[in-house]
Amino acid sequence: MIRFDDRVAIVTGAGGGLGRSHALALAGLGAKVVVNDLGGARDGTGHSDAAMQVVEEITAAGGEAMADGGSVTEFEQMQAMVARTKERWGRVDILINNAGILRDKSFVKMDMTDFDSVLQVHLTGSANCTKAVWETMREQQYGRILMTSSASGLFGNFGQANYAAAKLGILGLAKTLTLEGTKYGIRVNTLAPVAGTRMTEDILPPESFQAFAPETVSPAALFLVSEDAPSNAIVSAGAGVFQTAQVTLTPGIRLTGDALSPDGVAEHWQAISNRSGEIVPQSVNDQIMLIAGKLQG
Repeated sequence: MIRFDDRVAIVTGAGGGLGRSHALALAGLGAKVVVNDLGGARDGTGHSDAAMQVVEEITAAGGEAMADGGSVTEFEQMQAMVARTKERWGRVDILINNAGILRDKSFVKMDMTDFDSVLQVHLTGSANCTKAVWETMREQQYGRILMTSSASGLFGNFGQANYAAAKLGILGLAKTLTLEGTKYGIRVNTLAPVAGTRMTEDILPPESFQAFAPETVSPAALFLVSEDAPSNAIVSAGAGVFQTAQVTLTPGIRLTGDALSPDGVAEHWQAISNRSGEIVPQSVNDQIMLIAGKLQG
């Protein structure tokens, strides 16, 4: 049975929605939890007392938790959060990067400040939090980090150019940190949730909102930060349905001579894009080796 006794977890954006659900679930299975939350509104503005409310829920149920109001966009504040966590509990075992905002508009209407703001919270924020715990986890020879991506990043979504760019960037960050953390006992995974929260209340149809409750997603999150979790996984979760997503590469073909031209690519496009025998690269080296095999062939 998966438990988190004696483990210390940080969950960002945990004052409501998915973060709150993750925090409560972790605490319910024995973890000591830092509930980080800053903004009160969907766009990240305003003050929030929600973190303390979640802490009160956890302590009322017999768990241990502390609130943190630091902004994920400020690295120094994330360092301070980690320092306070270690001062109280001595370690950090789990980080769930969940904090996020939305500034949805079609790209033609989008102000670049809204583009930058979303990238700062989602992508830079995830990097800030992870950097703040990284050395501690290396020294411990143990760490579980969960990034939060989105189907918008994996597959695209109209009106979310900023959000989609940030969410796919997070996946690239996760894949690289998977490679860098392996020998230190750090496992990094990515969650792509679909949940009924303040972020999606006017996106999901009303009849689907309840079915997509955050509690239907958190089981995947907790599995991905458990002791026996995989690493480098991308898990989609919503309404109790769990799937894995993959970044794949077709076998491709080598063009030479006159075919090594734009016309040659066009002529051979069907063979180039044929997904039969595609692979799931674990790093850029897998692509290089596939190309090398074509050169030798």
